[in-house]
Amino acid sequence: MRRAVSPGSYDPVTNGHLDIVTRAADVFDEVIVTVMINKSKKTMFTVDERMEMIRDVTAHLPNVRVDSWHGLLVDYCRANDVKAIVKGLRAISDFDYELQMAQMNHRLSGVETLFMPTNPEYSFLSSSLVKEVATYHGDVAHLLPELVHQRLTARLAERA
Repeated sequence: MRRAVSPGSYDPVTNGHLDIVTRAADVFDEVIVTVMINKSKKTMFTVDERMEMIRDVTAHLPNVRVDSWHGLLVDYCRANDVKAIVKGLRAISDFDYELQMAQMNHRLSGVETLFMPTNPEYSFLSSSLVKEVATYHGDVAHLLPELVHQRLTARLAERA
């Protein structure tokens, strides 16, 4: 079975994330969207909330499953017999960092990293930017799956 992991914080999952996951699901037998847990990072949604949103927006993709992990991604790959990591690249600046990470991951475990160029429609998109714009009442509805936009709007209202 050709299995890949698509790691990220997904706080929240955006249309750009969904585009990469959908395209990866066309290439691999199974794609595991893995919410990476970084306790030093301040997040808007809990790990369980992020996983639930990802499950909801990928429900139409039968070969996608959602998981979480705290620690090195290569350890997750070893524990789950994953041979490939799929990463979306928005700009050349992403490539510099991601190439180093890919080389380290390969050196540590032999796991390959495959880069997918982001759809130009989403090349500027990041969860952090979406949260910042939404915090100041900017319209981000077109950047998120509808369900995620509703959850983000509700969370911001709770914090107001």
